Amino acid sequence: MIAILKREFKSYLHNVSGFIFIAFLLLFVGFFTAAQNLFGGSANFAYALYNVVIIFLLIVPILTMRAIAEEKHTRTDQLLYSLPIRMSSVVIGKYLAMICVFLIPMAVICLYPFLLSAFGIMHYASAYSAILGLFLLGSALIAICTFISSLTESQIIAAVISFGVLLAFYLMNGFAALIPSSPLASFFCMVILSALLSLLVYALTKNFNVAVVVATVCVVPLCAVYMLKASLFEGLFPALLSYLAVFDRFYTFVYGIFDMTAVIYYLSVIVFFLFLTVQVMEKKRWS
Repeated sequence: MIAILKREFKSYLHNVSGFIFIAFLLLFVGFFTAAQNLFGGSANFAYALYNVVIIFLLIVPILTMRAIAEEKHTRTDQLLYSLPIRMSSVVIGKYLAMICVFLIPMAVICLYPFLLSAFGIMHYASAYSAILGLFLLGSALIAICTFISSLTESQIIAAVISFGVLLAFYLMNGFAALIPSSPLASFFCMVILSALLSLLVYALTKNFNVAVVVATVCVVPLCAVYMLKASLFEGLFPALLSYLAVFDRFYTFVYGIFDMTAVIYYLSVIVFFLFLTVQVMEKKRWS
């Protein structure tokens, strides 16, 4: 895993994608810091990070698009499969390399509150809470896009799909507001979600029977509960979308609240999508 980490980290430092990620993140943070804190006269650095997350929609897909897709395109993934190492070590090594690239601009951002303190009183607790939230959010988005990169051989396709998925996460609360809170609407949305889950299982396993079993296990209880007590579905799906909104969890840190449930949520997202990435790699290894 360490060898994979070192190799990937060096490749990012010799590749334009790593520098684009670092440069654009620092550019946006610097711009909003100047606008919010220097010209706006605000002593709260956390508010400067509020709008920074939108740049993740562009720079995270650029950073992650080559993570695994490039290996497939150049057929160097066959070398990885032949090595006597676990796929989990390969995936974690690649992921940690991207996190190391992410840590470079984050280390610079950690200096901003100290620099701003020269112009007035700085709220360090809220500032570093927001910085931690930004790091957790970015780490979770990198894990999501790493999984997407494992699904295709094309870096461009990986980047485009990653952008679309991140945009959907960014607008998730807006989507939740558009869905009626009626029990029937939530029921149909949950059935569609179950169908998408079964499609994901089929994509990972290529086993139609397993996908059908997953769909049945999900849909049959939903139908039974809806027939017995439909009121339980009232507002269920919009509430679920709001709960799963990745970006919205970050805003609690911006408001000066250290939310432990958000930390656990981000760590769970990271573990879940890295697990899916490992499964994709393992399936390719033995196919």
